Amino acid sequence: MASSTEENYLKALFNLMNADGEMALSDLGRELEVSKPTVNSMMKNLSAKGRVDHQKYKPIKLTAKGKKYAAMIVRKHRLTEMFLVEKMGFGWEEVHDVAEQIEHIQSERFFSRMDEILGFPSVDPHGSPIPDENGKIPKVNHIQLSACAAGSKVRFAALQHSPRELLDFLNSKELRLGLHLEILNVVEFDGSVEVRYHGHKSELLSMKVAESIMVQEILKNHP
Repeated sequence: MASSTEENYLKALFNLMNADGEMALSDLGRELEVSKPTVNSMMKNLSAKGRVDHQKYKPIKLTAKGKKYAAMIVRKHRLTEMFLVEKMGFGWEEVHDVAEQIEHIQSERFFSRMDEILGFPSVDPHGSPIPDENGKIPKVNHIQLSACAAGSKVRFAALQHSPRELLDFLNSKELRLGLHLEILNVVEFDGSVEVRYHGHKSELLSMKVAESIMVQEILKNHP
């Protein structure tokens, strides 16, 4: 059984690994706000437990064992966030810190029951896929709103990142998952995106916001 600190490291690796399944020691330290020697010490510990592949001067990789363990932590976190929103009335901007605490509960039955009560959701309140009981993650086919052309019609499917400040901003604009958005214009100068959606004839979103919003195209743009 891993400690809560070890679980936090594994979850960070799982969430932040690049396409090759690797992460630099310095990047992990920056993400967790700890020193490089502290990260190095933890990687040696996790390597001894067979959960990471850690070699000097090389990127960190999760082993198959470590990846499955990390996926289970992510599963618990995302299920908890969904439960807090769907069954307890929390806002999507409120749930992260509570889920950070609950994810360290070790009872598999507890989270299996939570999953059942929710009706076995595939995504969390921010659209992130929830790993199944075997650690497998459903595949998604999302693109950034910033990559869409004017005239496209899309569905707001997920967030690439979900910091509190972004969620508060989206709340102020009444932007939520599932909404259909029509891209009215993409400003060439700064990449901001003008959109129309239910109750809003025109809203201008910065490129930073548009890069964070992940969408599914529902009607291809024909020239």
